[in-house]
Amino acid sequence: MSPNVTDFKQLVQRFYVLQAERVEAYRLFEEGHEAYLRTGPHYDFEHYKQLVHEITQAFSGISKEVLEIKERLHQDFDRPDLSEHIEKLQIKEKQKLELTAKLQLAKQNAQDHPEDEGCQERIQEIRQDIIKNKEALSEILQDFKYDSEECE
Repeated sequence: MSPNVTDFKQLVQRFYVLQAERVEAYRLFEEGHEAYLRTGPHYDFEHYKQLVHEITQAFSGISKEVLEIKERLHQDFDRPDLSEHIEKLQIKEKQKLELTAKLQLAKQNAQDHPEDEGCQERIQEIRQDIIKNKEALSEILQDFKYDSEECE
């Protein structure tokens, strides 16, 4: 049985659900880090380490399924254009995670060394990079949305 339009729409819908889960995971990661910073100067590292572990597992599961969708779009639906958008998205998501981790470290450094003005500058630089990254992600998602809807 060959895949049909309904299968295609369900696959695209699942992709959007996974992206929403990713956004939620970031929110929890941010909140968890804010809570962790409040435990300073004697940080509750064990609790934070557990959070990082859970978030990493969540991102890993999401990525795995997104890559399966990418593969299906390419193989089953002959949509290399859409799988290419997902490929670009995955690269940007990886960068976003790296930038988020960098920002969290920079925030802790700033908290531990309030006298170091360079810390605030680093935070601002990383925030700018995150904004650029989010804009790029948004653009890729728009392209994906446009291209996935054009065949309807």
